[in-house]
Amino acid sequence: MDDSWLFSLRLSLQVASIATFFVLLMGTWIAYILARKNFKGKELLDILFTLPLVLPPTVTGYYLVVLAGRSGLIGKPFYNWTGWSIMFTWYAAVLASFVVALPLMIKTTRAAIESVDKNLINASYTLGHGEFTTAIKVILPLSMKGIIAGTVLSFARAMGEFGATLMVAGNIPGRTATMPIAIYTSASSGDWSTANVMVIFFTLICGILLYIANQFSRKII
Repeated sequence: MDDSWLFSLRLSLQVASIATFFVLLMGTWIAYILARKNFKGKELLDILFTLPLVLPPTVTGYYLVVLAGRSGLIGKPFYNWTGWSIMFTWYAAVLASFVVALPLMIKTTRAAIESVDKNLINASYTLGHGEFTTAIKVILPLSMKGIIAGTVLSFARAMGEFGATLMVAGNIPGRTATMPIAIYTSASSGDWSTANVMVIFFTLICGILLYIANQFSRKII
């Protein structure tokens, strides 16, 4: 394992960890709203958050460029204000991983929250607890296995993100070359021995993560 291989591994772990942290926070909150609230446009919102799960990663990356690029809807005023752009930095890789991993967290956590026994929720209300206390002490603890499963799946998805990352972060050795991009680079340049080692290593990591997620998914109430 040379320095570039180790850098790509370290960067992938760093990007996936940060993206998963925000996915856990945002995904749990969004999943709770979708599971517990009824409001106009709910299904449209669910479709919007699910789209990155079914769209080609390059299409998702294109949308991110349109939004966060130097000339993008959000990126342009931010660049004019700060003189800095997220494009072609490892922060862009975090953004891409966050967007593509978020739907997995929302779907898994929403299913777990919706499966909580409503009698237990009503009992909490009867005892005088408000919605926030009930969510913290009843709903989320009983949904924890689903939340953990969603977190693990999101981490695996963030680790494996390629298309959207390539669109917004590029392939800059020593800066934005995550492990999937490093595998692509090695294979395209004919360095099959390095590619084989990285592919096997990456497959083992993802296989372990999927096993962990399956164990928790089977235990969702």
